[in-house]
Amino acid sequence: MYTARRQKCPNRAPHGLQLSTSEGKLTAPLHSNVTFLLQLQEGDSMQTHIQLDFGDGTAVSYSNLTWAEEGIKHVYRSTGIFRVTALAENEMGTDSTSLYLHVTCAVEHVQLLAPLVVIKNKEVNLTAVVWPSHSHTLTYFWWLGNSSEPIITLDGSISHTFTREGMHTVTLQVSSANSILQDTKAIAVQEFFKSLLLSFSPNLDEVNPDIPEWRQDVGRVIKKALLQVADIPERQLLVAVFPGVPTAAELFLLPSKNQSEGRKKSEEELEQISDVLVSALNQNLVQFELKPAYRVIVYITQLTLAPLVDSIPRHSSSAMLMLLSVVFLGLAVFLIYKFKRKIPWINIDAEVNHEKEQGMINTVGQSEAAPKITLSEFPTQKEMMEKELECRLKQGMVNSCESTREIPNCTTV
Repeated sequence: MYTARRQKCPNRAPHGLQLSTSEGKLTAPLHSNVTFLLQLQEGDSMQTHIQLDFGDGTAVSYSNLTWAEEGIKHVYRSTGIFRVTALAENEMGTDSTSLYLHVTCAVEHVQLLAPLVVIKNKEVNLTAVVWPSHSHTLTYFWWLGNSSEPIITLDGSISHTFTREGMHTVTLQVSSANSILQDTKAIAVQEFFKSLLLSFSPNLDEVNPDIPEWRQDVGRVIKKALLQVADIPERQLLVAVFPGVPTAAELFLLPSKNQSEGRKKSEEELEQISDVLVSALNQNLVQFELKPAYRVIVYITQLTLAPLVDSIPRHSSSAMLMLLSVVFLGLAVFLIYKFKRKIPWINIDAEVNHEKEQGMINTVGQSEAAPKITLSEFPTQKEMMEKELECRLKQGMVNSCESTREIPNCTTV
């Protein structure tokens, strides 16, 4: 009687590795527990090493596939699109597979950041601010003016050029998972404008919650206070309050709609309006009341951030004069150094110095050429007395004969 003998099946390379989530979806809420399932169509699961990379900087590995039969759990701490990769490996070969998981969370608030006034035919940046912040999981829809089709992006900012003057409406829609939020801004497009930077008394900072709705309300109150001290058409004034503390704002002065008299006339009109408002602000005439007995004073901080945006820049005359002086000084130094032999007074100084040096050399040479007298040439005392006596006898006079030989003044021994 013969019985079957058990034999070990030949080991094969892993093949047909599959990766999925327990719910069969490629999306997951932020901070949720995601379960990944692994299946291997060919290969010995007991002899196959498994490694799973979650795409967020963390990974796990198992000695064989049986340890991962119930799924591998992981929690994502941030939003984004993550590439999850599984690798099966044994001594015969390897196999791998991957999926892209979108981890999202609900959008609570959307704000469109855009300038209140822009220049026609100049590029302007539009930016979306989303709370809480997301990374590559949102879709942005930009509706510009009266366009029938939006610009769709995955980035929260775009650049756009307005080619027509007037008021333009920009609407931003942000899509996240199953929700869509939007924000809208009105932008004034002008060929030119003037602006003034405003500041406020410190008590306004005490009640500043730093939210967009509060800034819009305060902007309307400031505009109303300005109209009370100056007879200016309301449509020519726009006020934008900046985020943050200390509170600051920018006042925009727009040209009138009727520009048939020409641009020069409109610019002069804006200058007159600016002078009136500056005078009122300097006299502390612009004030408003947020609540009873709580008055806020508006000041002017700096004249025109953009005086007339397309005006020609003028250079400072003092700076130009200083620059020219430095250039001429440098040129003069260069010429003196380069052509110093051809300049008269430099030659005279050189000749004088040369003559002084030559005189010193000649003096030294003469002193070296003088004859030297030795001690042997001096007469003895006996010889001198004989000479003197002989002289007295011949002439018969005392002190009438001088020595016929001078005693040299010897300086060299």
